[in-house]
Amino acid sequence: MNVLELSEQEIVRRQSLQELRDMGIDPYPAAEYPTNAYSTDIKEGFSDDAPQQEVCIAGRLMSRRVMGKASFAELQDSKGRVQVYVTRDDICPDDNKDLYNKVFKRLLDIGDFIGVKGFVFRTQTGEISVHAKSLTLLSKSLKPLPIVKYKDGVAYDKFDDPELRYRRRYVDLVVNDGIKDTFLKRATVLKTLRNSLDEAGYTEVETPILQSIPGGATARPFITHFNALNVEMYMRIATELYLKRLIVGGFEGVYEIGKNFRNEGMDRTHNPEFTCMELYVQYKDYNWMMAFTEQLLEKICIAVNGKPESVVDGQTISFKAPYRRLPILDAIKEKTGYDLNGMTEDEIREVCKKLNMEIDDTMGKGKLIDEIFGEFCEGTFIQPTFIIDYPVEMSPLTKMHRSKPGLTERFELMVNGKELANAYSELNDPIDQEERFVEQMKLADKGDDEAMIIDQDFLRALQYGMPPTSGIGIGIDRLVMLMTGQTSIQEVLFFPQMRPEKKIPKSSVAEWKAIGVSEEWVPVFNKCGYNLVTDIKGVNSQKLQQDVCGVNKKYKLGYDNPKVEQFAQWIEAAGSQE
Repeated sequence: MNVLELSEQEIVRRQSLQELRDMGIDPYPAAEYPTNAYSTDIKEGFSDDAPQQEVCIAGRLMSRRVMGKASFAELQDSKGRVQVYVTRDDICPDDNKDLYNKVFKRLLDIGDFIGVKGFVFRTQTGEISVHAKSLTLLSKSLKPLPIVKYKDGVAYDKFDDPELRYRRRYVDLVVNDGIKDTFLKRATVLKTLRNSLDEAGYTEVETPILQSIPGGATARPFITHFNALNVEMYMRIATELYLKRLIVGGFEGVYEIGKNFRNEGMDRTHNPEFTCMELYVQYKDYNWMMAFTEQLLEKICIAVNGKPESVVDGQTISFKAPYRRLPILDAIKEKTGYDLNGMTEDEIREVCKKLNMEIDDTMGKGKLIDEIFGEFCEGTFIQPTFIIDYPVEMSPLTKMHRSKPGLTERFELMVNGKELANAYSELNDPIDQEERFVEQMKLADKGDDEAMIIDQDFLRALQYGMPPTSGIGIGIDRLVMLMTGQTSIQEVLFFPQMRPEKKIPKSSVAEWKAIGVSEEWVPVFNKCGYNLVTDIKGVNSQKLQQDVCGVNKKYKLGYDNPKVEQFAQWIEAAGSQE
């Protein structure tokens, strides 16, 4: 890496790195460091009356207060922070004091990983600490961490720019309190979910992510090319159709927790790559699934929060069963005053116009109803509510309602104004299913790029016979948001999808050469802030010489400084550039 691309702190750290190596200290040792304690355990288990506890700990150096021959440091491990007391004579028992005087005081930096062996004690101010008897450098940090300071529970100099936090999650996790807790709670959500499904006797399985047909949902897929077969493939948008094949094959119940991919927009509640759990159980219906789901979510909430309630954006949401059940057309009538029961597509289109909605000719009856519900109803359901009995046009994979013509046995669970789960009494009539697929293809012909494609192999599987089955999909990322009180999906994803980083536009080396600047000087101009050739237009030649030659001197590049007349020629040549 060119030294001019580094900050001053990075240069100093690399110099320290070399000095450590010159002293015979490996800044990246390979040997195991046998830790036997964590910061939290040390603090919780200490007793003034207990025998002296010997510990071996490791973590990042997060602060350091040097006071002559003795110093205090703060070490952060995977569970928290603990104070370390370091004295020169303890870690340097012989005549050579370099480990303290050079390494600890000068060559170590905030962010370095160190190992400490010593004993636990209480300082005069009452803080439980580790008295170091030996100190080992375990890994040298070459980039400085942002320093977030905490006083009386208040954070100062926060690392809180969302753009930087999400791109550099590894820094976010180190310096910001509470970030790791969110992801530990996410792990608890997944563990509780998985344990509950396993205890119920259902089998966790894996199905293909690359699929020849993107089935199981209405969504725009990501498309890729499979070179070996020379065919277009799709990233899966759902696991549904493969899991149903396994029900056909004789499994009592199967579930998968995995990634789905939908080539759609990004916002506070959507990420194009998301985690979903889908479950299918034979001989069940959507009524059973509603009862199972509310019990499952109550159990998860208690595991995460210690109670069946969670607070999101100042609102307390209760996951205690049972939840309200409300037919979708009743919900629309309740919120808009329009009763869509028995209406044709054209009549519903007129309702949309009266409601001043933006619609187009590609939208069929199901899509129109979905748009009305999304705009006027969905956001109003804060407490968990099962929206049930969807029109058949909205549910191409769902069994017809046993007593309500034109409707299906489907529910969506709404919480905090968003869909959390989608479930059906699954359609297992292969002839009906094929007809539904054909209707979906008609929507595709009208221009609906989210309409389902006919999956002939899935239809073939149904023709072998699928027992009565209920299935559900639960969005894990949104579930974690609800359980942890987060209002942005990016806060519960380690590495959310981001737009490409903006790069400062720079003229190429060839463009600089065109005005007479040699290649070696281009990074120097860039370091001074002259990224484009045109940036030097109109600049005073003496100032430009002072800037550029100053960098040459500061970074000890050893280049021969051009005369001011040369800079004047470059400025004149740049002025002629368009």
